[in-house]
This record gives sequence, structure tokens and C-alpha cells, in this order.
Amino acid sequence: MDLYFKSNTLTHTGDRFTLAIGGKYYADYFYEGLGGGAANVAIGVSKMGLQAAVYGKVGKNRFTDIIVKQLNDHHVCKDFCDITTDYSKISTILLSETGERTIINYETPHEHMFATDLDLGKLLEGRAVYISNLPHVSLAERVKMLRFLKKHERFVFENLGTKDCRRPLEQIEQLLLHVDALILNGHEFSELVKKPYEDIDFRKDVRSLFTPLQNKILVVTEGPKGSYSYSASGILHQEAVKPERVVDTTGAGDGYTAGFIAEYLKSKDIGRAMSKGAHYAVKILERVGAN
Repeated sequence: MDLYFKSNTLTHTGDRFTLAIGGKYYADYFYEGLGGGAANVAIGVSKMGLQAAVYGKVGKNRFTDIIVKQLNDHHVCKDFCDITTDYSKISTILLSETGERTIINYETPHEHMFATDLDLGKLLEGRAVYISNLPHVSLAERVKMLRFLKKHERFVFENLGTKDCRRPLEQIEQLLLHVDALILNGHEFSELVKKPYEDIDFRKDVRSLFTPLQNKILVVTEGPKGSYSYSASGILHQEAVKPERVVDTTGAGDGYTAGFIAEYLKSKDIGRAMSKGAHYAVKILERVGAN
């Protein structure tokens, strides 16, 4: 669950909120919405006409019915969700007047998504799988999942968050070996290849900076600078689509990913997929909520 708060009393200096310890602040605006990378992408893909399902944990708590209803409302299959006790994932999101946000996230620590190989087999219901950022799931379990999907010839899209990108290169290589397409932002890529962001020229084929990326589709998003892709089609650049007004930046990256995945699965055209991703990301920027 994502809990949004917006108020003029949330003072900030430069790019940081400045809240007093012991202070009390009153929000002018509150919004409660479904979040999480997997749900955001699944909802976006569903809106673009594909069938989508989420495989993941849902806490059995006061938010369960809200989460299930929102998945149903967006025609996303929830049959593979593990509704379990002793689990929560909640984000409190503070919004500035310009739509920038600060996120405070809590997720119950866990290492496992699959209790048995039968659970793992449920992933074969889809012809393609998107693996969102999973910092709490063990490396061994994710590698097992990737090997399983490759064995059964499923197309795998993956996102690696900052925590995974900061892993030693040999561990990152394990997470990329059986992936077909990697989608991440420029700063995450910088962490992945262990090079300063300012020293990376994304106009060149940056896959050369890390050998396991060769022969993969790599997509790097750069916010207002647009996005780049690197593949057998060469290097492509998609200009950012300018929103009329930025209301909330939460979920814009997931929106791009959803648009890219949906169009790529339909047409196999990377350029068209990047355009669809850019246009759908703008729709997310222009409203509150991650999907």
C-alpha cells in the first residue's frame, strides 16, 4: 500500500524535506493506493490490452481487501498471490508542490517467494515474466527462478534496484545470465558497472562496460533526458515526453516499463516499445498514484 501526504507545512530546503524531530504536520491532501513494482507494471500492461497476473506476497491485514479489489478493478489476475499473515509492505510518500517525492518504505524481511517447485511452476502460466526489484529475496532463490524460466523458454524482463546493483559483479552476473531484457535507470546502471554516473556516455553502447550484458536487450531510462536502448537493433534514443504538469513522480519508471513490455510483446519493435513507455510514463506523472 502507498499512503500519500501533501501539504504546504512539509517544509523543504533545496531537494530535502526539513521536518523537525518532535514536530507535528497536517496534510492538506491524502491518497491511498496500490503500489509495488510488480502490481504497477501488471496494471499498466493490462490497460494496454494484455492479460497480466501478479505473483507475490500480500499481507493478511487491514489492507488486504483494498489490494484485492484494486487488482480486480484493473483486471489483473491475483490467483498467484500468496496472502499470508505476518507480512506487510507499506510506503509513506511525502509529496512536494512540484510532484517530487520522498518515500519511507517498510517491508517485512523475508527470503523466500516459492515454498515448493509447484509454486515455481505457476510462473509458466505466462509467456513472459517481469521480475521487479526484489531486494529481500535471496540470491539463491532468484537464480533458481531465472534458470527455471530459461529452461522453459520464457522471455524474462528484469529490473535491479540500487541494492542489487551494488552487489559484487560476480553476484550480478548470476542475476543477469538468464535474463533477456534488463530495464533500469541511469544511476542504477552506474552502480551496476561500478563507475561514476558522470563518466558514463549513454550515447555509446554501454553494454561494453559489463560483459554479461552482451547479447541482452538493455534499456536505460534517464528521466527528462529520455531513454536509451542497446540491442541487436543498435543504439536507440527516445526523447522524454513532456507532461503538462508533474503531479507525482512515483511509479513513472514502472509506467515506462509497463509500456515498453506491452508494446515489445505485441510488435517486437524496440523503438515502438520505447515510445509507448515514454508516453505511458507521462500519464503516471500527471496524476497521484503509481499506476
